[in-house]
Amino acid sequence: MNWLEVTVKTTPDDVEALSERLTDLGVEGLVINDEASIREFLDDNPTAWDYVDDDVFSALGDASSVQLYLSDDEEGRLKLQALQEALPEYAFSVKTVRDDDWLNNWKKYFKPIEVGARFLIVPEWEPVPETDRIVLRIDPKHTFGNGGHATTRMCLEAAERYSAKNVLDLGCGSGILSIGALLLGAERALGFDIVPDAPSICRDNCAINNIEEGRLTVVVADVLAKGILEKYAGDSRFDLVFSNVGADFNIALLQIIAPFVAPGGVLLCSGIIDAREDEVRRAIEGAGFTVLETMREDGWSAFAVRVG
Repeated sequence: MNWLEVTVKTTPDDVEALSERLTDLGVEGLVINDEASIREFLDDNPTAWDYVDDDVFSALGDASSVQLYLSDDEEGRLKLQALQEALPEYAFSVKTVRDDDWLNNWKKYFKPIEVGARFLIVPEWEPVPETDRIVLRIDPKHTFGNGGHATTRMCLEAAERYSAKNVLDLGCGSGILSIGALLLGAERALGFDIVPDAPSICRDNCAINNIEEGRLTVVVADVLAKGILEKYAGDSRFDLVFSNVGADFNIALLQIIAPFVAPGGVLLCSGIIDAREDEVRRAIEGAGFTVLETMREDGWSAFAVRVG
């Protein structure tokens, strides 16, 4: 099915009023592009982002816009005409998009990737090439974790060096790190993510890798919230902890993670932009932990940390 992607240009001061008028005209599912809103979101979620490219804001310039989608048929075009007539003071731009433009176009760029010395990451929709590597099949859908990003690769490479039976995966996304550890010989993994359908996505990815049901459990929760780890991890102690989220998250995690790491266990702190490497290292050492190794790739850093 085709859709009309309609962009209505406005100003930052008017974006809220325009959104209300469009809602009153029966439009649902508005997408607001506004620098002030983006900055407010970033300020309200400091542990979610270490770095935002200036291009995000320069692309907006001084303008704001509201986007909406209408079916590309007679009904949709009549609706568009009615909106233009009701809002003559605004400039409308329209382009046609397809469902598979949103959902599937990115897949053509995702090909099998060799990671570390042992892994071959293969998209679920690609044939598996002949290989003596461990094949890790993945369909990340809209979650993070397809193996292509340096932060994920460093974690998988480190997992080859630090054996584990019990794994904790914080910000598990598609489940790629937990599944990698399970394929390397871990017995169980517990994952956390704030994406509501992360459990089903991870379950599907376990199935395509022949990981038995129950070996990976995924909880939708903020692990930094008081009592969450205690509630779901209980008395479990983990030999390997993945924390591929960001500098602020890792710094906060250092204050609560020690009771959940087994003696001799390793915490992998990743997702750290290189400009904040020294800051995170100081936090690790300030918590009384030991940096076993520092990994760097494509402007990102990661630490293997001995806890306790």
